[in-house]
Amino acid sequence: MANKQRILRVLRQEDLDDIVAIDEAASKQSRREYYERKIASILNRKTNINCSIVCEEDGKVVGFVMGYVFFGEFGISDATATIDTLGVHPDFRNYGVASEMLDQFMMNMKAAGVKKVYTLVNWDDFALEKFFARQKFVPSKRVNLEYELP
Repeated sequence: MANKQRILRVLRQEDLDDIVAIDEAASKQSRREYYERKIASILNRKTNINCSIVCEEDGKVVGFVMGYVFFGEFGISDATATIDTLGVHPDFRNYGVASEMLDQFMMNMKAAGVKKVYTLVNWDDFALEKFFARQKFVPSKRVNLEYELP
C-alpha cells in the first residue's frame, strides 16, 4: 500500500454502492436500505451539515466515517458531533485508513466549532473500543439509556 494515492473527501450520493459493498464485506449482510436512508439524511442540506467523509485509494472508496453535527440537542448547549458509522474495507484494514479518516473528521469538527464528539461502542466490541481509545476517546459522563418495547 506504500505508493498508493489516498484522498479524503466529503461523502457524496454516488458513494452508496461502495459503502454498501464495504459494509457487506465486513458484516456479511446487505444493509443497502439502511445506507440509502442514512446517506439521504446526511445529504439533506436543509437540516444537516455534511460532515461525513470517505477515503479513496487510487480512485476507489475504501473507507467511510458518517456522523452528524448537533447544535443544542439533548440539552447540550455547545455544538457537538456524533460518529455513528465507521467502515473500512477488510483488504485495507491495518493501513491507517480509519485513523486518517478520524483525524480529518476531528479537524473538520474543530473548524465547525464543535467542542465534543460522541460515539457508541458495544460493550463487548473490544477491537473497536481499543481503536477509539487509541484515538483518545474516553468513556462519556453521559449514560446511554434504552427501553425495550414489549
